[in-house]
Amino acid sequence: MTDMPIPTPDSSKDGQTSAKSGILQKLPFLAILVIAAAGAFLLRDQISFEALARNREALIAFRDANYLIAALAFVGAYTAIVGFSLPGATIATLTGGFLFGTFPGVLFNVIGATLGAIAIFTAARSGFGAGFSERIEGKGGAVAKLQAGLRENEWSVLFLMRLVPAVPFFLANLIPAFTGTRLSRFAITTFLGILPGALVFTSVGAGLGEVFAKGETPDLSIIFAPHVLGPILGLAALSALPILLKFLRKKDA
Repeated sequence: MTDMPIPTPDSSKDGQTSAKSGILQKLPFLAILVIAAAGAFLLRDQISFEALARNREALIAFRDANYLIAALAFVGAYTAIVGFSLPGATIATLTGGFLFGTFPGVLFNVIGATLGAIAIFTAARSGFGAGFSERIEGKGGAVAKLQAGLRENEWSVLFLMRLVPAVPFFLANLIPAFTGTRLSRFAITTFLGILPGALVFTSVGAGLGEVFAKGETPDLSIIFAPHVLGPILGLAALSALPILLKFLRKKDA
């Protein structure tokens, strides 16, 4: 009795399936890039302070008649603006304060921004992040050491990127995705890290009624006022303290 041949898997089909799966994983992030590029040209003049001033009465009327729907629609719109990196995030923050007051406006603003950031982070990590992070670790060298340093001080670095916006918001969503940051840490540090700045701009938005009445534009330079910037820099220094302490311990060891 002869042995029956054992069928072997078709490696070419497996390779094609793997390639298709890889492309599908990248599609959400690629879609974000395409929509962001289109939005930069098509929406840059649509989401503006002037547009808010023109439509303020209609927005207030809709809010008064449908508060819950207005709140949900606002958070959804803010999430889309951040998630697709569309222009107008600052105007959206001001609108949150104008429509809902400093509170709960700041809460709606931060929730929308955090959900949008999570969307970018998740799309980038599922499409590119895991493989990119593993390749860095495999190659070693200075970049791998930098990645290891980021992971060692992950909480502090993530807070600093949010508190001190030296890194653009879009890149601050991508860097953690490419260095293997956990979603929970990313979400927590994003929510808490953007809260101080959001509180300032939301409070400015809450006073837009008087600004509209005078025919003026809001003064966003308030973020650089000593009584505002000082506490934010203090929080940044507090976030950086663990990094400094670890450095000093290693130096003394």
